[in-house]
Amino acid sequence: MARLPRLYVPGQAQLVHSTFSPTLLSHAEGMLPSTLDELVNWLREESARNKVQVHGFSISAAGVALLATPNDATGLPQVMQALGRNLAAMLRTGSVFTGRYRSAIPEPGAWILPALIWVDQLAQLAQPLLDPETWRWSSCSTLTGSSLQPLGWIAFHKDYWSLGNTPFDRQAHYRSMLAEGNTRAQQDEIKQAIRGQWALGSQAFIDTLEPMANRRLQPGQRG
Repeated sequence: MARLPRLYVPGQAQLVHSTFSPTLLSHAEGMLPSTLDELVNWLREESARNKVQVHGFSISAAGVALLATPNDATGLPQVMQALGRNLAAMLRTGSVFTGRYRSAIPEPGAWILPALIWVDQLAQLAQPLLDPETWRWSSCSTLTGSSLQPLGWIAFHKDYWSLGNTPFDRQAHYRSMLAEGNTRAQQDEIKQAIRGQWALGSQAFIDTLEPMANRRLQPGQRG
């Protein structure tokens, strides 16, 4: 079966996840703090170069995860390709990702904030006792306000802005949501949407996007 082209809808945020290859994870420098620092720097530079607004991100042994809005259909692929290319060149190794990145399009007002929570908690898959706010290779401490050096290049999504009238209100609300976490059902839906590379939301949302999407937004009917 031919693989589907990357899903793209103009103006819509994408939830992206790419996993590192076993070779990279076993490499002596694969997950060193200095390597992770470089990945964050490349993400900042490449997202600016390719006009991709990054609303949230996490880089850990669990992979690279982003919630981001690209300016066009090529922006996110170019960012992810640059991360892989730069990392492979620095470590002098082969492919650093297990394959193509996977993505989903979450519905604003319903799935953007759960998607951010999923991104910020992803590092816990590799380190279950980790406090996400202490993981400096993510957007988490910037969104909760706990960072002494917040990342100025993070573009807050309008759903994040809706959490309160002041930065303190928004940070406190997001911190509370992070502590509560997503439900098991939400986690499962997010993972299924990313795995299948579909839209994540209501049928009304999907129907609205269909005229603008570059391909179908949900699995086809069987039979």
